[in-house]
Amino acid sequence: MSAHPTPEVDIVVVGSGPNGLAAAVTLARAGLSVEVLESQPTIGGGARTLDLGLASGIVHDLCSAVHPLALASPFFAAFDVRARGVRTVAPEASYAQPLDEEPAAIAWHDVARTADGLGADGRAWLALLGTLSRHQDLVVELALGDKRSLPAALRTPRTLAAAPLFGALVAMQGTPAWNLPFRTERARALLGGVAAHAIGTMPSPALAATSGLLGTIAHGIGWPVPVGGSQSLVDALVTDLEAHGGRLRTDHHVHSWRDVPAARAVLLDTPACAAADILGSRLPARLERALRRFPHGNAAAKVDFVLSGPVPWRDAEVGRAGTQHLGGTRAQMAQAEAEVAAGRFPQRPMTLVSDPSVADPSRRAGGQRPLWAYAHVPAGDPTDPTERVTAQIERFAPGFRDVVVASRGIPAARMVEHNPALIGGDIAMGRVSMAGMIARPTAHWDPYRLGETSWYLCSQATPPGPGVHGMSGWHAARRVLAREFGIEEMPDLSPAVRSAGDD
Repeated sequence: MSAHPTPEVDIVVVGSGPNGLAAAVTLARAGLSVEVLESQPTIGGGARTLDLGLASGIVHDLCSAVHPLALASPFFAAFDVRARGVRTVAPEASYAQPLDEEPAAIAWHDVARTADGLGADGRAWLALLGTLSRHQDLVVELALGDKRSLPAALRTPRTLAAAPLFGALVAMQGTPAWNLPFRTERARALLGGVAAHAIGTMPSPALAATSGLLGTIAHGIGWPVPVGGSQSLVDALVTDLEAHGGRLRTDHHVHSWRDVPAARAVLLDTPACAAADILGSRLPARLERALRRFPHGNAAAKVDFVLSGPVPWRDAEVGRAGTQHLGGTRAQMAQAEAEVAAGRFPQRPMTLVSDPSVADPSRRAGGQRPLWAYAHVPAGDPTDPTERVTAQIERFAPGFRDVVVASRGIPAARMVEHNPALIGGDIAMGRVSMAGMIARPTAHWDPYRLGETSWYLCSQATPPGPGVHGMSGWHAARRVLAREFGIEEMPDLSPAVRSAGDD
């Protein structure tokens, strides 16, 4: 089935999140005509920065705020956002794990400094995270590949030894043996908190892989924030797309294939079930059922704060980190996630917090600053998270309520209102499990192509899964170029390559 009987453009991309834009840019760079359709009034999906009207001059990152993958991913490395004027700043501490009964554990950008602060577990941290951070490229390629190809880094003897170490981390941290090789609660909690960037029961292999990837990057390039907000990444992609002839349409809702202009190929930056809704009976019945059955995961509920000053952390060093993981000990985090899995909103939910102005003072205005917070909750939960998130921050930062000027809570059930992809608040577009990272959304050898059609899925519902990395879009674009247009070589994405109209 072709995308439409009489093509108007070569490519239509439905959805303007980072993956949709990554695909669009790649295909436009290959010389194809591209049109991007977005249902919202603004472009960017989960990487938008908007004025929410909470305070004059304060803007908020609507979904993602801190971007360890945006500089580490092969797509963004090839695209080279820094050379395009996107400024990023990595704070001196990537993340922090405050505790109730003892000093906080801090993951400094400098791995040796981190190890020094972990006492008896310093050597173990260096042996594990220090070694992996020296082979960051391999870890990233293992985690962000299409799960169908052998990573090129595995063919290099220098990096080959790091692969078993990453596998050992996943094996240990993803099973009841997850306290190995650490002896102290501080080190265990420090690594456990990173796993909570995915939503799922603890321990589990998928969450362990998350902690291994993000923990490695924390001591590699660090966890940077884009100066001015996540929107700067989107703007760089849009600028390049338009320079190569691409067009964007906002407020364009796609409910079925009839809402898509004629094109030689269509890419959907949507959840798997939305792809089934759009194509319906045009898909093989077995594939349509599989897309509809691809399970959604549990959810995030969001709170945006405006503060009159910095968060008054009990342990002042916590405030030097760009991200805080608020869950307490490993046992406490595991308990909170178990409650979510059982369909209950925890009294003390696992909460991720970031004050972007710690690294980027330009985000402050009139003595005020934004604060970003996510809490893990059951899918579709209608509860306003503001009070429980506030209490969880106050737990580790007494007096926090006194610096809150304004806030806006978004229940999981309403996350879809600002991003239709976040069904029930599922920010990962599908349950996070090890099998689900590979067979995502199906176990087919080509998980991007939708049956025997010229339609493709390019969202987080395909490998490698969640994150602002653009890799799902890039992997899908490679297949579109080869199958639909006979182009085997991927285009150069570097800013040095000019568009035809520049001459």
